[in-house]
Amino acid sequence: MAREEFPGWHGTTIIGVKKAGEVVIAGDGQVSLGQTVIKGTARKVRRLSPGGFDVVAGFAGSTADAFTLLERLETKLEATPGQLARASVELAKDWRTDKYLQKLEAMLIVSDGTDIFVITGAGDVLEPEHDVAAIGSGGNYALAAARGLMDSDRSAEDVARDAMAIAADICVYTNGNLTVEKITA
Repeated sequence: MAREEFPGWHGTTIIGVKKAGEVVIAGDGQVSLGQTVIKGTARKVRRLSPGGFDVVAGFAGSTADAFTLLERLETKLEATPGQLARASVELAKDWRTDKYLQKLEAMLIVSDGTDIFVITGAGDVLEPEHDVAAIGSGGNYALAAARGLMDSDRSAEDVARDAMAIAADICVYTNGNLTVEKITA
């Protein structure tokens, strides 16, 4: 089937919030094919522990592609234990230059509790301004909501949950079935 004819997978909103010494990464559970919800309970946020160092990762895009990238990130983290920034840059370099990896369609938000990064297939490793990052179909809605909530007395988890609830109310490709992982430095 030609790519133009395929309605495409949609879904996923992932947010990362860093506040008061903790980072929370939350993701919704919706996967849609065209205008149909295929699954409402997908788990798109994972905890990795390569070399004994905890890292939390959330992904948007193709699940198989994201798992390939998460495996590559784990390998990079095993080679550079405790150095998330370095492992992220190495993954982004490989993703940008390797002909096989270039075809992968996903994005990642990763954190070790100290830093939070968005990793893209364009070779970007972005540290977000305002300690909030969001990706996926409802990412812009969640990002705007979280930025508006950051000055409140809410915890990182409360900001992430409230922002995801707002995104789920606006974006038809986002639902309220959340997976939330918290990590501290």
